[in-house]
Amino acid sequence: MTNRCGWAAASDELMLAYHDEDWGVPIHDDRLLFEMLTLEGAQAGLSWSTILKKRENYRRAFDNFDVEAVARYGDADRQRLLADAGIVRNRLKIASTIDNAAAFLDVQKEFGSFDAYIWPFVGGATKRNKFRSIEDIPAKTAESDAMSKDLKKRGFRFVGSTICYAFMQSVGMVNDHETTCFRYDQV
Repeated sequence: MTNRCGWAAASDELMLAYHDEDWGVPIHDDRLLFEMLTLEGAQAGLSWSTILKKRENYRRAFDNFDVEAVARYGDADRQRLLADAGIVRNRLKIASTIDNAAAFLDVQKEFGSFDAYIWPFVGGATKRNKFRSIEDIPAKTAESDAMSKDLKKRGFRFVGSTICYAFMQSVGMVNDHETTCFRYDQV
């Protein structure tokens, strides 16, 4: 039997694949970083399973998270997205994705890439935590607080500290696989 993190142990096949292949793997590609920041913001108030099931729809709806294309979205695109049952049709979340794309481009311009901006919040390398169970994993940290504060200052929305910490987990800035999970030593 394969030991997995408590949150993934009894999950559906999509969640298991996400846990086993994606979650916690360090990401340095700006397109993927934008995708994960968007999806984590979309999750606010919902389950990750709900968002994961809509991930392909999000890719289709938001031009495969081409940040330059999303930043150019206008009123017609907003209406198209609000009518798209394949994504979360929340006016504020859709608007934040478009606004965040513009802020993302500003960060890229200032730092050369979003990757160069975001990874220093954990010292440039994955922070390896040593949590034994899901109950030990915090919802936010000093690093996610700092990231949230700075992102908000730069005009990003749906980037509270808890969302930022979930983002940090998903893109491998922190390794929060439980120490008994088979993925802990792999990522």
